[in-house]
Amino acid sequence: MIGKLAWKNIWFKPLNTILSILLLTASVAIITVLILVEKQFEEKYQSNLDGVDLVLGAQGSPLQLVLSSVYQVDDPTGNISFDSVKVWMNHPYVKKAIPLAYGDNYVGFKIVGTTPDYIEKYQAKIAEGKVFEHNFEVVVGADVAEKLKLKLGDRFKGTHGSAAEGEVHEHGEYIIVGIASKTGKVIDNLILSNIPTVWQMHHEEGHEEVAENPAHGEPGHVHHEGEEVAGNPAHGEEGHVHHEHENDMTIDEPNMEITSVLIEFKNKMGVFMWPTLIAQNTKMQAALPTYQMNRVFDMFGVGINALKYLAFGIMLISGISIFIALFNTLKERKAEFALMRVNGAKRHQLLLVVLLESMMLCFVGYLFGTILGRIGIVLLSEASESDFKLGFDPMEIIWNKEGLLFGLTLLVGLIAALIPAIKAYTLNISKTLANA
Repeated sequence: MIGKLAWKNIWFKPLNTILSILLLTASVAIITVLILVEKQFEEKYQSNLDGVDLVLGAQGSPLQLVLSSVYQVDDPTGNISFDSVKVWMNHPYVKKAIPLAYGDNYVGFKIVGTTPDYIEKYQAKIAEGKVFEHNFEVVVGADVAEKLKLKLGDRFKGTHGSAAEGEVHEHGEYIIVGIASKTGKVIDNLILSNIPTVWQMHHEEGHEEVAENPAHGEPGHVHHEGEEVAGNPAHGEEGHVHHEHENDMTIDEPNMEITSVLIEFKNKMGVFMWPTLIAQNTKMQAALPTYQMNRVFDMFGVGINALKYLAFGIMLISGISIFIALFNTLKERKAEFALMRVNGAKRHQLLLVVLLESMMLCFVGYLFGTILGRIGIVLLSEASESDFKLGFDPMEIIWNKEGLLFGLTLLVGLIAALIPAIKAYTLNISKTLANA
């Protein structure tokens, strides 16, 4: 009965109620977005850093090198000689060294030349097919396969550079031999090949006499050495025996370049020693990803804190709005409360009615704010996936922080209703009815 009365009283002045709910909704929505983005952003970026103590690459911005090599969200600083970097990759301090070579994309998704260790680093499994073994064989990430509706045996041609609208290569064709499992990490949005594929693609660029990928034939079928290929004009006349992969380049090619190397150390002294050693003895640079990403988080932290202060400010204003609304309606409803007392209502019941009105307003504001915040996460995720290949989960619930936000929202309502509730509790019946 008291709850029903409180709910009807809320809409005594609907404009005041709507304003209070809108203010609470806005503040809760902003804070909800910040809570989810901050947690998921840090988790995703930290998970991609696992197993990477240092990044070797061309001289330039160390942050750019880390972003391009670890997170695939920036252009690389340049190329480095594979012959020169092999010495460092085989250093006794090194536990694992994963080379990376860039150059092309397919519909905006990067094609990365690397080794199977890269797949293992991100704890991805081959959900379908197998790992690439020969040139122009690729493993596609789970999100790439899902978004582009790719399947085993599909073929495509890459586009030069990182822009989806760049120049399409005419002389090389990739074949999908594997699809990786979903990991929630950067590998989900990549297309992976071996490094010689990247070299061969760009080494042969512009040479019209170079044939396309020899792994042609029926969709999904890979020819093996000595197998007859019939009726395929790409392989000559009917009955011609094609030796597959005979034109493959290998990792031992001289004077070839790569983009960067992800280093994991056995001896962590390398983290402290290598940046100086690399700078003094080579034309490369060694960037520390943890240090660089801490700088990024520090920069983002200022903006996130500013938005949090703004959201709490809006919540404070909404609390003031609720207080003003309750205080003003109390003046107009004194006679009503006095009649309730005459008809048997207790003092604490009047107090409870006023408190419930405020709590209901805050609950509705929190509910709408939580929903609006998650809609905001969906929109933000779509934008970030397009630009940074980084998505957010709108359905995740961070119980401790969101529970604290719920408690804070109700506390604002409690404080806002405190004075009006006390006035209702201490209402002088006779005086109020005499002046009515």
